[in-house]
Amino acid sequence: MASPPENAYPSTYPRLPRPLRRRSLLMGTAVLGAAGAFGAAGCAKVPTGDTLARLKSQRTVRLGIAGEAPYGFIDQNGEFTGEAVELAKVIFKRLGVGSVQPVATDFSSLIPGLNSQQFDVVSAGMYINKERCDQVIFADPEYQMLDSFIVLKGNPKGLRSYQDVVRTKAKFATGTGYAEIDYAISAGVPEKEIVILQDPVAGLNAVESGRVDVFAGTALTGRSVVRKSRRAEATEPFAPVVDGEKKIDGGGFAFRPTDTELRDSFNTEIHAMKKSGELFRILRPFGFTESEMTTLTAKELCA
Repeated sequence: MASPPENAYPSTYPRLPRPLRRRSLLMGTAVLGAAGAFGAAGCAKVPTGDTLARLKSQRTVRLGIAGEAPYGFIDQNGEFTGEAVELAKVIFKRLGVGSVQPVATDFSSLIPGLNSQQFDVVSAGMYINKERCDQVIFADPEYQMLDSFIVLKGNPKGLRSYQDVVRTKAKFATGTGYAEIDYAISAGVPEKEIVILQDPVAGLNAVESGRVDVFAGTALTGRSVVRKSRRAEATEPFAPVVDGEKKIDGGGFAFRPTDTELRDSFNTEIHAMKKSGELFRILRPFGFTESEMTTLTAKELCA
């Protein structure tokens, strides 16, 4: 696989049509409730048999993505790229499937689309959690993720946790569908006071203009979006505390519940790439660091 170009991971996120972004546990539950009804009907139409053999015969795998950097997006040259896209190219080639066809859709459409055969596999920075594990099966995560805040230079309010947001009564913002909504509410931020913004770039702009004090997202998002900012910075990564326990999320590829053999074959490759260091070499150009590499398993995250 050719390495992604230097501009593959842009300093600002590409503006694709209104993707529902990341992984809310409260909002995601509602979405997945609808997905479950849709997916149940879809699963009835899914043929049994060897999916990997079918993909080898087709020579193409359809990969559902949500149009969000760094996971899967269109770069400045109009090409699909991202950690999920590039990783899928390597793994499926080794499984005998030479072509990956990314298909962009809203985040909320990924699981129902997978279960109704619009895609063969999904990877869109999707956190592995119990609600989603009731709908699909996951490969073991290729990365883990901590949170970070975008704040003004010098972090004048000293915001390093959701508890700090509550203590200082800081004006808090995050993105549509982000898990950070739930982390903030769990810490005691009133839900009605949370400002929901379109994406991390909008969050950066809101912090720089003083409309909010903090924008919460993943550590990877934070350090990438502030890279060229003269007024804002990203805080050190931290694990949100939920019900007294630190929460570390992991993201991975999702498969239909009937495709256990395909998932297991994918997992074999993921494990080998983790052991050799190849996985990190693929993810690194998209802003991932060694701290995002993980030994977590899907079983642990689904519990």
